[in-house]
Amino acid sequence: MTLQMNRKPFITAAITGAGATQDKSHLVPRSPAEIAEAAIDAAQAGAAVVHCHVRDPETGAPCRDRALFREVTDRIRSSEVDVVLNLTAGTGGDLTFGDVETPMDLDASTDMIGATERMAHIRDCLPEICTLDCGSMNFGDGTYVMTNTTEMLRAMGRMMTELGVKPEIEAFDTGHLWFAKQLVKEGVLKDPALVQLCMGIPWGAPGDLNTFMAMVNNVPAGWTWSAFSLGRDEMPYVAAAALAGGNVRVGLEDNLYLDRGVFATNAQLVEKAATILSNMGASLMTPQEVRDQLGLVKRDMPVPA
Repeated sequence: MTLQMNRKPFITAAITGAGATQDKSHLVPRSPAEIAEAAIDAAQAGAAVVHCHVRDPETGAPCRDRALFREVTDRIRSSEVDVVLNLTAGTGGDLTFGDVETPMDLDASTDMIGATERMAHIRDCLPEICTLDCGSMNFGDGTYVMTNTTEMLRAMGRMMTELGVKPEIEAFDTGHLWFAKQLVKEGVLKDPALVQLCMGIPWGAPGDLNTFMAMVNNVPAGWTWSAFSLGRDEMPYVAAAALAGGNVRVGLEDNLYLDRGVFATNAQLVEKAATILSNMGASLMTPQEVRDQLGLVKRDMPVPA
């Protein structure tokens, strides 16, 4: 494949994520006010899209409280900063088995709910984009499985399409792209689709460039895609994604450090990514340009409760 660099990419800032990072860096935002402020700062630094999870304001633990999502949404929309809002719809598919001899003694961290409940905060907030984790996988070592059956994905995908919210397909391996194409073929999702290539997450697609290009080459022509990797590979993937024709994602969901031993803010990671792209000869898309490209509906003011 001949590489065709994307000279007009957009940056997505993944603000806080659902990982157990709350006690690893004091800069990981916890409360809705902190998450919204970090998202606004990231937008001012050059991010056209902000991808948001919520956390328990007291403990910092990931959660799916609808009121917290609504507060984050309202705070971002009521600010004077323009940005495309992308909310996670990945929570509620968390299956943690018991040990290898008693796997059905499920751990208390298991959080499995139905499609309608998984989409409740999306109906409340009506973001421009929400994520659709397009498959199941062993997520790191241990007994946790990120669980998304094909019928669950069909149900959630239909709800997103009916709500007019653009799904961002989270592809952690080539099979997830295969099923994403099936969802478009069936009319569950609209064509062209939006894809995030999630690299280097154990035990999905490894972060090497051969695998990355295999993922890129499996994205249908005409679809919009972004990519990211974790930790110290975050910034190299800014360059790799743009060089391969895609868009980029950075943020504290994926990497806590600006440099060795130096904790980062989301805005600092966006600034660093923007500098890399500028040095490559690229210029950043604005939020409105992203809306125009993806056919998104801007919602400025908080929606009614």
